[in-house]
Amino acid sequence: MISKDMKLMEVIGKYPETAKVLLEHGLHCIGCHASADESLEQGCLAHGLNEEDIDKIVEEMNELIKEKKEDSE
Repeated sequence: MISKDMKLMEVIGKYPETAKVLLEHGLHCIGCHASADESLEQGCLAHGLNEEDIDKIVEEMNELIKEKKEDSE
């Protein structure tokens, strides 16, 4: 499960399918040098998103992971 305090590269490395969610929200964190050191929350805040936006992104990412897991079972 993803939380907003996880490092961006950790999230993308463990769950590459979540990059789609970031891109849909205008976050092109995949190639950013700061993604190795910034948490998901820090990256979102740096791009002007608020806590509600961040919670929505985390929720969407976790839902995507859940769906993928269910599809593979």
